[in-house]
Amino acid sequence: MADLASKKCVPCAGGVSPLQGEEIRRLQEQLGGNWRVVDEHHLEKEFTLPTFRGNINFVNRVADLSEQQDHHPSIHIDYRRTKIEIWTHKINGLTESDFVLAAKIDKI
Repeated sequence: MADLASKKCVPCAGGVSPLQGEEIRRLQEQLGGNWRVVDEHHLEKEFTLPTFRGNINFVNRVADLSEQQDHHPSIHIDYRRTKIEIWTHKINGLTESDFVLAAKIDKI
């Protein structure tokens, strides 16, 4: 199986079921990087950077990546900490693209 970070996010048109159970566990194992799966609904990870400016630069890079992938996370900024939550809004749950975006964020 290809490395998640090397894949491209695929837009979801709806009409599909969110991933569950074993499908989520398999992708989470490939992802690594301390991403948490919350209630089989979304991925979540907190990043801590040494300075506020560094944190903002990181968030800007995540925003640029998100635009390139046409897949947008929820981003919460607090001084030197950023929490990122990812899920596919169209189906209110997880798809493979959510794991792909998380893997790409870890490469920043």
